[in-house]
Amino acid sequence: MAAEDDKDLIEILENQNSIDVAKYMNFVSAPQAGAIATFSGTTRDTFDGKTVLELVYEAYIPMAIRCIKSVCTSARESWNLHSIAVAHRLGTVPVGETSVFIAVSSVHRADALEACRYLIDEIKATVPIWKKEVYSNGEVWKENTEFLERRSELGKKDVAVEIKEHKKELCCGTKVRVNHEGSQD
Repeated sequence: MAAEDDKDLIEILENQNSIDVAKYMNFVSAPQAGAIATFSGTTRDTFDGKTVLELVYEAYIPMAIRCIKSVCTSARESWNLHSIAVAHRLGTVPVGETSVFIAVSSVHRADALEACRYLIDEIKATVPIWKKEVYSNGEVWKENTEFLERRSELGKKDVAVEIKEHKKELCCGTKVRVNHEGSQD
């Protein structure tokens, strides 16, 4: 499933063997863009001393696309960007293969590099995509570090203040609900 604006390409890929990195690099390439920054999230073979066999991703696709679009809009408000491409696989992603790929183009490298980092951090912290790590001796659904940090920050602050202080308000907010006393529901 894809959502495409004139300068953004967002795709959630179901049952794909691999992400076509060249497709996204070509999408963001432009004569006026002097910089292209990319991020490729790849399945590694170990985690905390355990042998990882594969990752399995699930998502609520319409909301995931809406949230990624919101993150892209937020990035455009903060940096001078030409184009953004985001692809995220669902299903099984074996060791050594790419789960998520982001490409950002801009006139200057600082904007592309900073926006690329922002995009992956916000996508991991806010977009409803869930990851299961499959080990040689079991499996576990994982929460992203960015998500856990965001939840921890919200637990320490008044929610209304946190939303205003957050760089840009995103469509999906956080992946947990926090009541006004700061405890998590």
